[in-house]
Amino acid sequence: MIQNHLPHDHGQTIEQELEHMPSVENFQTVADIFKQLGDGSRIRIFWLLCHCEECVINLSAMVNMSSPAVSHHLKQLKSAGLIVSRRDGKEVYYKAADTEQARNFYKSPIFYLLNRCLTCQYA
Repeated sequence: MIQNHLPHDHGQTIEQELEHMPSVENFQTVADIFKQLGDGSRIRIFWLLCHCEECVINLSAMVNMSSPAVSHHLKQLKSAGLIVSRRDGKEVYYKAADTEQARNFYKSPIFYLLNRCLTCQYA
């Protein structure tokens, strides 16, 4: 990343820190998590799916939103790898993914305030 020194010497020793700087991919992962945290409805839906497996119709009723709006949020959560789905006949059920990314998302500082339920798979 940095060869031997920076173009301008300001008397700082940042070169040593740059050797330990996380990769661009790690920063992008953090940015993607914050993007998901940027919508309160999406956070509510994800929180519910950490506690139960549910279909779009029931999720819509739980969060008082239209089915298309819930489906939009589910699509974003699924593309971020935070939830998974399974089909049973005509019904599709959603739940939190059992992945490190989903666990990290759930354990983020925002969720710390919401994680009072001991029945959650991540608690």
